[in-house]
Amino acid sequence: MKGNIAKWIEEDGEKFLRRIGIRKGQMILDFGCGKGHYAIPASKVVGANAKVYAVDKDKNVLNKLKRKLEEKGIINVELINEKTKIPLDENTVDVVLCYDIIHLVGKKNSSTVKDRMKLYETIRRIAKENALFSVYPTHLVTHTDVTSNQEIKKEIEKAGFKFKREMHTELIHDDNRIKGCILNFRKR
Repeated sequence: MKGNIAKWIEEDGEKFLRRIGIRKGQMILDFGCGKGHYAIPASKVVGANAKVYAVDKDKNVLNKLKRKLEEKGIINVELINEKTKIPLDENTVDVVLCYDIIHLVGKKNSSTVKDRMKLYETIRRIAKENALFSVYPTHLVTHTDVTSNQEIKKEIEKAGFKFKREMHTELIHDDNRIKGCILNFRKR
């Protein structure tokens, strides 16, 4: 498992992020960044003159990520400890990654689609015109009131994004390489 993650961080993650549309010089937001499986490769793809904003509600996870970044000498990642509020200015980011996190916003029996819509509105506010919004929706049926990727697509489109493409690809989920479905949108 560790070898798979190391290879992802050092090589395969960069290839994956380029395939979804990340380019040198872009500003990236990794919402729900966790251990940095996407933030670290993104920092390499965008280069030293760009920035990755890594947002997570878990301060302990961010502290571990901070140590990883320091060990690797990565200085273009800014860590943000927030749950759903993203303290960035309007039209700041070119790409928003929202991987394995949607199911935690608007959970069954605790909150509603309104919470997800608030998140999408925040993402829309900080996203530049035509920004890429890339989503890996997981655990929908068991954790939310949503039952399919089609419903998530409709929700996100309702929030002002245009669906562009669905990618079935290998990615990292819970420290494992799996085949998953990525949904890519553009800000309208």
